[in-house]
Amino acid sequence: MAKLRGPHLSTPLTLPSSDRDALLRSDPEVLAPGEDARYLVTRAGAVCLEEDDQGTLHAVLETEDPRGGTLQPLVLLGRRDGHRVLAVEIPEPSAELDAPGRDLRDLRRVADQIAENDADLAAAAVAMGFWHRSMRHCPLCGAALEAEMAGWVLRCREDGVEQFPRTDPAVIMAVRDGRDRLLLARNAHFRGRFHSVLAGFVEPGESLENAVAREVAEEVGVTVEEVEYVGSQPWPFPRSLMLGYRAWAPEASELTLQDEEIAEARWYSREELAAALAAEEIELPGPASMGRALIDDWYGRSARV
Repeated sequence: MAKLRGPHLSTPLTLPSSDRDALLRSDPEVLAPGEDARYLVTRAGAVCLEEDDQGTLHAVLETEDPRGGTLQPLVLLGRRDGHRVLAVEIPEPSAELDAPGRDLRDLRRVADQIAENDADLAAAAVAMGFWHRSMRHCPLCGAALEAEMAGWVLRCREDGVEQFPRTDPAVIMAVRDGRDRLLLARNAHFRGRFHSVLAGFVEPGESLENAVAREVAEEVGVTVEEVEYVGSQPWPFPRSLMLGYRAWAPEASELTLQDEEIAEARWYSREELAAALAAEEIELPGPASMGRALIDDWYGRSARV
């Protein structure tokens, strides 16, 4: 098993600013309308935001219940400045639910532009919106599910079985060799010139550091000797938690690419990466992602031309 070192790396969507007030979820009146209620609207990964004069995006907390006459479930996100913040996932565009001027933006594309004190609200709202959109029937008997605990539990109307929000842990790792070169790869399913560090989901019964070593060995045939945890990032598209690692491999590590998974991969020095970016031979992940944070961490600054 690879040896474990220790943290930390700052990434978007990771700075808490709201009190989740989880103990309040059992209050039967916590979702009731009131002067202290504020509503954050989401739709299929997009969240209602507004832009200030500096280009920073802020969560829009509406004062009126945006559901109209529908039965869209509400979710208590917590408290902000003495207000209950309630998230609501609305369905596809409709005259009934689309308020004039409401600006819904894809969180994946704008996560790095969101004000730090709003990032946690946006991430939680989008994640819970995805869950309520996809979990409508009991996986055991197919009966309808009913929201409880301020939207954080879904209970089967027939057999009473509870369903809870799901989070899928995934490791993402910046693998370096003995010459301090970084391994970048293009997944066979990635678009065009898009390259990133390796990543993969944690399997049942597997530790995180073993998942790092397994994924690297499977995808490029390299043996990882040491790993260092550097931080985590919620990635609610739809329900991942990215667990970031630095990893080290022997100097003479040849690459054996996994068929139908990895289209190309190579080791890059900092000079080689700068040249490849300048020549537009490769494209890196956006600044909102853990992958980009790991690349910039190795590069020593933002890896932009």
